[in-house]
Amino acid sequence: MAQQLEAFLGIPLEKVIKSAGETLYMVGWSLIIGAVIGFVLAVFLWMTRKDGLKRNDILYTILNAIINIIRSTPFIILMVCVMPFTKAIVGTRIGTKAALVPLVIYIAPYFSRLIENALLGVDEGIIEAAKSMGATTFQIVIKFVFPEAFASMILGITTGTIGLIGATAMAGYIGGGGVGNLALTYGYQTFNTNLMVFTVVILIVLVWIVQAIGNGLARKRRVHS
Repeated sequence: MAQQLEAFLGIPLEKVIKSAGETLYMVGWSLIIGAVIGFVLAVFLWMTRKDGLKRNDILYTILNAIINIIRSTPFIILMVCVMPFTKAIVGTRIGTKAALVPLVIYIAPYFSRLIENALLGVDEGIIEAAKSMGATTFQIVIKFVFPEAFASMILGITTGTIGLIGATAMAGYIGGGGVGNLALTYGYQTFNTNLMVFTVVILIVLVWIVQAIGNGLARKRRVHS
């Protein structure tokens, strides 16, 4: 079976497995780091907005502008623009580790918007009720807002993760490794249609798995809330 698959793809199976592992590595680490940064940014955006718990027009304007600028920049251009920054952090501009820097910069603002929307979806009546009970800002956020928004945040992170998977495929253009680099180097450049189709199938399956997990977690959260 393995030999037949190798003959179909035109490359050793080990390369495919290695590339899939590199994609999971990039998605996993950039997801964790990007989600943490995005979560913090979302909380600040939500709290400092007009009618927020801690309104701060200056901070909100600065954060909002930075997020909008990064989100409006195509990922392929962003990768090139941050290469000097990538070099300063990881010591190289190419490779799987180097790809993490632009991936995190790309996905963190995306996550922040998705999580912010989840927080904004919380009924204002819940916040007002918490205030009437004498809850502090910290208590309002942790005990009232987060539990209500958690299912929506899960779906938001799921959506962001799917976008992140697509970005990792583009990271192959800077030698970031992964399935995208496999499709570019061994598929497109050698006119290997079988391999290119197979890499697309891998990414589709990965997206389906992520979406199924996200939907399941969100559904379970709504049932228990």
